[in-house]
Amino acid sequence: MNNIRNFSIIAHIDHGKSTLSDRLIQTADIVSDRDFQDQILDTMDIERERGITIKSQTVCLPYTANDGNIYFLNLIDTPGHVDFTYEVSRALASCEGALLLVDASQGVEAQTLANLYLAMEHDLVIIPVINKIDLPSADAERVKKQINEDLGLDPETAILVSAKEGTGIDIVLEAIVKNLPPPSGDPGAPFKALIFDSHYDAYRGTIVHIRVFQGKIKAGNTIIFMSSQAAYKVEEVGVFQIERLPQNELTAGQVGYFIAGIKTVSDTRCGDTITIKDRPCDASMPGFKESKPVVFSSIYPVASDGYEELAVALEKLKLNDAALIYEKDTSKALGFGFRCGFLGLLHLEVVQERLEREYGLSLILTSPSVQYELIMTDGSKFTIDNPALYPDPSGIVQTKEPFIRAAIIVPDRYMGAVMNLCLDRRGINTNYQYLTSDRLEMIFEIPLAEIVYDFYDTLKSITQGYGSFDYDLLKFRETDLVKTDILINGERVDALSQLVHRDKAEKRARQVCGKLRDEIPRQMFKIAIQGAIGAKIISRKTISPFRKDVTAKCYGGDITRKRKLLEKQKKGKKRMKMVGQVMIPQSAFLAVLKTDTD
Repeated sequence: MNNIRNFSIIAHIDHGKSTLSDRLIQTADIVSDRDFQDQILDTMDIERERGITIKSQTVCLPYTANDGNIYFLNLIDTPGHVDFTYEVSRALASCEGALLLVDASQGVEAQTLANLYLAMEHDLVIIPVINKIDLPSADAERVKKQINEDLGLDPETAILVSAKEGTGIDIVLEAIVKNLPPPSGDPGAPFKALIFDSHYDAYRGTIVHIRVFQGKIKAGNTIIFMSSQAAYKVEEVGVFQIERLPQNELTAGQVGYFIAGIKTVSDTRCGDTITIKDRPCDASMPGFKESKPVVFSSIYPVASDGYEELAVALEKLKLNDAALIYEKDTSKALGFGFRCGFLGLLHLEVVQERLEREYGLSLILTSPSVQYELIMTDGSKFTIDNPALYPDPSGIVQTKEPFIRAAIIVPDRYMGAVMNLCLDRRGINTNYQYLTSDRLEMIFEIPLAEIVYDFYDTLKSITQGYGSFDYDLLKFRETDLVKTDILINGERVDALSQLVHRDKAEKRARQVCGKLRDEIPRQMFKIAIQGAIGAKIISRKTISPFRKDVTAKCYGGDITRKRKLLEKQKKGKKRMKMVGQVMIPQSAFLAVLKTDTD
């Protein structure tokens, strides 16, 4: 155990975490040059294209240190986005130390701070690493000052590296061996291990990633999940060296995997504790909780005959993504589909993109929504996330919505613009403090529904890319919620209904009506597009009809002749409006979801 080191790399998005992992893997020489590719731990195309880590990976790196001993360095990779904070916390609980990566040109950002606090909660040894020193805009001394002032770490221990060029990688490996403590645990005690991730293999079932804290596990053991008491017989144990490498056993301190014929990923819950049935451990690991979705949206196929394909695709995707939840849903306008729950907006985008790419589906998504708590006149309480389930307002006593605590780090010259943005989104400024002479951290409490749409994009835009953002969920608070309906020729389109705050209802209805007017094609009759709260119309746009000049053939003559023709046309148009149907194109639903610029 003295020759094992378990560590993670934590950083803000796009600070070079995957590139540093690549260099460490190349230095350990576990992948041939022919098989190597950039972002080798990122297995999905979306991860490579966007330069983000969505699904964490693990790799065991053999390293011969300067003292001549061979050490096994277990790198437990973590997702980089705020949506996956719980997965990051479970990965950190499996480590003894972490490399805190900071970009030499960008400096300390919001998620750098958030991840540092997360690592400190688990009492990890932190090694600061300043990356991208090869950039022309790199300023290592300024970043060292930020590490001292913002993070409270010793700037002299910071290691300067360029992961892209491979500079300083050996120093990082030596620092891991010297500065990080070896794992502790008794190999002779009852078996106890933490699940920090899992993925699905089409041939072997679920492959469960574990960190062993005490005892041993080998093929043939019967293990128990302590949250569900489900029992399985272990078929194989091993470690990851990009490929799976089977071992005779895993002992205390090691990081690896086991296979036990588990059918779905959702059976293995991240953060759960496993033990052996014959000799169970006394208590499970602390910190386990169910991952709960916070953003909800309905997914429908563009063509109604694509429902079966969508059902199969979601079932297969669920095998690999335990956080995705879905149930059947139906809409008058869009037919049959599914109501899905996601960890956040990035998770929603990833699921949509994977369904479209991997399964070749064309999809329509409804406006993202959050969960609201409703207290009724009879004292009952329930939560809703779908506008279609919103009850009669006369029976509601109180509505509550979830709030978040947003930490935004910006150069002070953007303070006014950020303040305006957050106050416009019904934010409450609770605190701000200067981290350095020209950078400050602003803390706001904002309704989650207000950041679901385009908050992050707008923040990046008004701060010219310098603003960084991280958030934590707070409790539900009272709000004035209304259901905004969209009517087309007097018919409600349920897929376009939204739950919004009363103050924002009129503005949102105007935006939606305006976008629909631009997208719905003209007909032979007038089309009225209206936004309504209950029976009260709060906005209206009209699409003018095509018009034929029926009086063109009349040259001169009595006015009554022209009037007769116009009256006949008017009756025809009225009859056409009664039987005519307005088909709403897919582009109209997509336009409603796009950034609000009104």
